[in-house]
Amino acid sequence: MIARHSIPRIVIAGVSSNVGKTTITTGVIAALAQQGLAVQPFKCGPDYIDPSYHERAAQRPCRNLDAWMLGDTQLLEGFARACQDADIAVIEGVMGLFDGSNWDSDHASTAQIAKLLRAPVLLVVDISGHARSAAAVVLGCQKFDPELPLCGVILNFAGSEGHAKGCGEAITNATGLPVLGWLPRRPELKIPERHLGLVLGGEDFDANERVAEIAVCVKSGVDIAAILTLARGAPDSPQTPITPSAHTGSSRFAPVIAVARDEAFRFYYPENLELLAEAGATIEFFSPLAGEHPGPNVAGVYLGGGYPELYGERLAQNVRLWERLRELRDRDAPIYAECGGFMALMQGLIDCEGRYWPMAGIIPGLARMTNTLAALGYRYATALRANLLAESGEALRGHEFRYSNWVCDQPIANDHVAWQVRSTRARTPADSAGFVSGKLLASYLHVHFGQRSGIANRFVQMLE
Repeated sequence: MIARHSIPRIVIAGVSSNVGKTTITTGVIAALAQQGLAVQPFKCGPDYIDPSYHERAAQRPCRNLDAWMLGDTQLLEGFARACQDADIAVIEGVMGLFDGSNWDSDHASTAQIAKLLRAPVLLVVDISGHARSAAAVVLGCQKFDPELPLCGVILNFAGSEGHAKGCGEAITNATGLPVLGWLPRRPELKIPERHLGLVLGGEDFDANERVAEIAVCVKSGVDIAAILTLARGAPDSPQTPITPSAHTGSSRFAPVIAVARDEAFRFYYPENLELLAEAGATIEFFSPLAGEHPGPNVAGVYLGGGYPELYGERLAQNVRLWERLRELRDRDAPIYAECGGFMALMQGLIDCEGRYWPMAGIIPGLARMTNTLAALGYRYATALRANLLAESGEALRGHEFRYSNWVCDQPIANDHVAWQVRSTRARTPADSAGFVSGKLLASYLHVHFGQRSGIANRFVQMLE
């Protein structure tokens, strides 16, 4: 099947991180959706948190476009799949426009993905500390890569209308690019942050209310009609064959994978769950925070990342969950855990206040929260022995972002170490990581199953 390749699309990029890309992207998505359009949101890179706001605005799952974990063909196929029933795609960039996986190229950057998709780019500029110098910044981005389809600018954090108009005139005079709007400094529109990024909502923060406030502000300050015109003027993207499901299991048998999903465990690539379903599994969600646990019909478990450290007391009270996980482990049912899920399988968790909470007790050691970033970045991971996702010696690509460490009194036996891991930085030494035992695989790595066709099939086949 050849995917639709003329979907209107726009990339919203930033000069750097923290210029307001997520706020503006969320507002644009909401404004377009309120016009009755089916908006497919995307986020460049491995982020789980920003997409949660795009999902609220679009009322459909946000997808990640990660040009490091996925090859060009895989990324284009994922984009085409997601857009089949959409009217327009809105894509938020990652970090600064040209920031990617290394210092020497635009690989895995917003710029690379925009060129791959042949998508027009809007550049968000924080002008809070700028006057005419804002024009020099935009001109630098325009000249840095002439092949990039930079087509307009949005100004953020303006001190006044006069400030915005002055910067806008300077930018247009220097670059010829239109300025499609501006947003003022409004602290009430800022999305609060915590140690892994933006706050997802819940607790004392109503994310839906904030999305509605952002939409009103963006509609009043940004030319949504002009953005829609630019998106509809995008050239045809490469025609992309959509690979049919490679499900090799019996159609009469659909093994159940229990997936933890609530405020404590919510970091999943939507494609991972879809690929598992396409490979023949049935996905059943359960909420550990609501006292739920995998049912008696479950053949395997998937524990994603999230914020278990914020809910230590409530998780510790779900004793039946830990018992059920140990029962499944005792019969060697497949259990896959990433980051927060990995922490939950340990003997205990020490939260940011130093309080200890008992966890599943399946993996030795404790998860101890830190006051500083413990790890961040892309990782090459080579399987030291066969596991749920890979054969021994096979390499996958993953990502880490954590504020905790795995602390063990005794070294983990070599035959239980899952991965040899190294970062993308040159000359970085390799390190061991994760835990493997039979069909249990757990580590701090987040892995996109779309990077290799057989990952989801391998997982599902081990359920049978």
